[in-house]
Amino acid sequence: MLILRDITMRVGGRVLLDGASAQIPDGHRVGLVGRNGTGKTTLLRLILGEIAADGGDIRVGNRETVGTVAQEAPADDRTPIDHVLAADRRLAELTRAAETETDPNRIGELHARLADLGAHRAEARAARILAGLGFDDAAQRRPVSTYSGGWRMRVALAGALFAEPDILLLDEPTNHLDLESALWLESYLLSYPRTLILVSHDRGLLNRIPTEILHLNEQRLALYTGGYDDFEALRREQQAHQRALANKQEAQRQHIMSFVDRFRYKASKARQAQSRLKMLERMQPIALAAEDPTIAFNLPKPDILPPPILTLEDASAGYDPANPVLRALNLRIDMDDRIALLGANGNGKTTLLKLFAGKLKPLDGRVRKSSKLEVGYFAQNATEELDTHLSALEQLQALEPMATETKLRAHLGRFGFPQAMADTRIAKLSGGEKARLALALICRRSPHLLLMDEPTNHLDIDSRQALIEALAAYEGAVVIVTHDPYLVDATADRLWIVRDGDCRPFDGDTNDYRQMLERERRSARAAEKSAAAKPPSPLSEPPHPTPEPPKRDRRGRAEQRQKVAPLRKAAKDLEGRLEKLSAEKDRIDARLADPATYEGESKAIDELNRLSADLARAIEKTEEAWFAAQEALEQANGGAAAQ
Repeated sequence: MLILRDITMRVGGRVLLDGASAQIPDGHRVGLVGRNGTGKTTLLRLILGEIAADGGDIRVGNRETVGTVAQEAPADDRTPIDHVLAADRRLAELTRAAETETDPNRIGELHARLADLGAHRAEARAARILAGLGFDDAAQRRPVSTYSGGWRMRVALAGALFAEPDILLLDEPTNHLDLESALWLESYLLSYPRTLILVSHDRGLLNRIPTEILHLNEQRLALYTGGYDDFEALRREQQAHQRALANKQEAQRQHIMSFVDRFRYKASKARQAQSRLKMLERMQPIALAAEDPTIAFNLPKPDILPPPILTLEDASAGYDPANPVLRALNLRIDMDDRIALLGANGNGKTTLLKLFAGKLKPLDGRVRKSSKLEVGYFAQNATEELDTHLSALEQLQALEPMATETKLRAHLGRFGFPQAMADTRIAKLSGGEKARLALALICRRSPHLLLMDEPTNHLDIDSRQALIEALAAYEGAVVIVTHDPYLVDATADRLWIVRDGDCRPFDGDTNDYRQMLERERRSARAAEKSAAAKPPSPLSEPPHPTPEPPKRDRRGRAEQRQKVAPLRKAAKDLEGRLEKLSAEKDRIDARLADPATYEGESKAIDELNRLSADLARAIEKTEEAWFAAQEALEQANGGAAAQ
């Protein structure tokens, strides 16, 4: 159990925690939430032991380990698989000891301990985690130094998952992931067998993963049962109850004061008036929970343009004419479109957005746009392009020198920048405030088409919700790339898949897309196992026609088919069971994703979370059994071919 008792922490003279306490039982999955700047990351560092609290204490079990994602991504010449295997220090140390030990008794002891830790399947487990995070077999064998910072952070995340500490701390783990990897991570964390503390601004993730929400607010901690929607509903109820009590108390105060004012100077009532004054002195005022400040975006209304506003005709795009990223695209965008681009990183989603934005010229074909089309392009590095020496107002004035200050301030106000914040130097703004400013800048000319590449990376939950509401009210077209499934479901009504040099519509929602990815992963793993099980063909033997087998051989093959029939049936039965388990898990996950679920009792929500985790484990075991059956079937068929 993790116990936080009366924790006090000051950073730079500012109090982040003041007598904060909480108890987290073993095996629970907890979402740590709170507005930006309240101290969530500081609390994680305290639990890790990286920094010491000013007061209070933190206790974990004597044998419990605490782990997190390494802050610095690996950048040496070792491969991702080597890095992940090295992340489990106990396993790595025992493996090295077993390789160098010469005492037979000691070797036996070391191998027994390695067996207890599951060393025989360690590499396969590490490879499966890396595959889920987007590394295929070839990518797992490349030096980590050849990867970008985002991909190296994926290696660090894979290492943390593989090490499987007793208490795993994850701070925004999806920030460096694409949607495909984020969906896989969600499924993995649902079946994490130990304690998990997750900091995230992804509302969907916080609804589906945690069994409790730990709220950091006003320097204190409060633990709520259920997911984020459940927590939010209960918190609203508590605030309403506190307001009602405060209003009742105020009415009582006014009634008492009215009596005192009327009768304090009458001798017959003076004693009663004094008694009521003492009652007022003893009456403790009810402390109201501070209301979170509301954030709202008000996207400008564009002029209506006739459809289509943009079309691609046999267009190819990329950076090398000899090797285009995307080829022969025929796409159309109208003003009422809400499109989300799906596809793993590196498949060309950002390239397609740049083509739409006019940042890239087509290598082939044509891009047709309405002559009056205004495009707002929110790039992944939009916040990095801000001039931090300027204020928000000065940055906007530099882009719109002919506009009046009154008009510019009004525009910034639509994006949550009052006068004082508009005059604040950009360097002093938070990441979320910079993202809101970048959005204000691209919307300064009322765009008809908004192109958004990971717009929520620096936004907290309230800002994300404000963006969703703003996009719902926006009257132009939206094309969005995001790793947040909740944002996709809330804003997009059309999904396009970008992969294999193409972009095509996907008929379904993110749950359908998740199922498709799971089927593809199963098929890919089965193909890899089958390829590994097949013995290599002798290179010296040239191919030759296979003669018609004699009657005796045909009889032998018929007998062999009878022998492998049970194996084939077992594999088919396991495949059927796998489909049923996956369908049941999808049904449970759909219920967990439905906000109406959280209107019921918390016990029912806990049961759904437990069922989802049990089904995830059952799916994994059934997959392993299916792979084993396929392998046995391949070997049996290979034996038949050799006869």
